[in-house]
Amino acid sequence: MQFQSNIFTVPGLGNSGEGHWQTIWEQQFNFTRIQQRDWDTPVCSDWIAAIDAAVTGAPQMHEVILVGHSLACTTIAAWAHQYQRLIKGALLVAPSNTEADSYPTGTTGFIPMVLNPLPFPSITVTSNNDYYVTPEKAAQFAASWGSRLHNIGDAGHINVSAGYGEWWQGLHYLLELDKIPF
Repeated sequence: MQFQSNIFTVPGLGNSGEGHWQTIWEQQFNFTRIQQRDWDTPVCSDWIAAIDAAVTGAPQMHEVILVGHSLACTTIAAWAHQYQRLIKGALLVAPSNTEADSYPTGTTGFIPMVLNPLPFPSITVTSNNDYYVTPEKAAQFAASWGSRLHNIGDAGHINVSAGYGEWWQGLHYLLELDKIPF
């Protein structure tokens, strides 16, 4: 499998460790991780700034695809709303509902959820039993963002603890975005 785009992974709260599909993809395909200053008690404006620095520093911004997991989906939506950068697309996996009572404490500036249309194509992937978002909320987020929604069934938070290490189905969603002409 080969990708033509400049692909950046954007982990969520706590970062994506060894065995996480984002880490595996970075190792297999030489994708670039956007590093954050604070993975455990993040400030939204800092995370947005890190995304913007990576995207605007890319040689061809229109060839960038962001691959976000969990809190990173919220951050990508906020970044897109603030900057309106025209990138190739975004794969938004297991978006978290930062407004839910079940969301972990310690984050700053991630509420309210940004529910504006994204200025680029996107695919949102969710599950029926994600602790951090209900299927209904995930569908609302995807519709608001103008994102194509895929519910992959009982897949938890689509992370290592849910059994998602080497996640081939996700790569196929990413390949769909990679093939979109700009």
